[in-house]
Amino acid sequence: MAYQIDIESNSQSQQIPAVADLERWISVALQSQKLAEAEVSVYIVDEDESQELNAQYRGRDYPTNVLSFPADIAEEVGVPLLGDLVVCAPVVEREAQEQGKTLQAHWAHMLIHGTLHLVGFDHIDDDEAEAMETLETLILTSLGYPAPYQEITEE
Repeated sequence: MAYQIDIESNSQSQQIPAVADLERWISVALQSQKLAEAEVSVYIVDEDESQELNAQYRGRDYPTNVLSFPADIAEEVGVPLLGDLVVCAPVVEREAQEQGKTLQAHWAHMLIHGTLHLVGFDHIDDDEAEAMETLETLILTSLGYPAPYQEITEE
C-alpha cells in the first residue's frame, strides 16, 4: 500500500501529536477501505483560520475540529489524491478535555473521522451516521483507544 500523507502546521499549539502518529491514524483508516494507494494532505491550524475556512466553505461562522475537502478528480485521471483535512488543534484539545478523552485518542478520532469523509462516508442521515460511527469505533478500538461515542441509555 502506497500512501502519501503530507502534513503542514500553521498552529501555535505545543500539543500536536507526532507526525508518525498522524500518518498511522490516517493510514489505518485508508487500509480499512482496502485502498492500494492514496494521497491525503493535512493542514493543522488555530481557531481564527479554522473559523474562516468553516465560514467560507460551510457557511458556519465558528472554528470546528476537522474539515474534510474531498478532491474532485475523475477516476479516469488516475491520480490517487483523496483530498485535504484541516484540523484545528485548539478545538481538538478543548473537546478532548470537555469529553474526558486523552488528547491522543481524540486526535486519532478526528483524523480517522476526517479521512473517512474523504473516502465517501458521511453522517447526514441516521443510517449513514450509524455506519460511519461503527467503522470509527472498530478502527479506534483496534488501535487500543476507547470507543469514541457514548451510548445514552434511558433509566
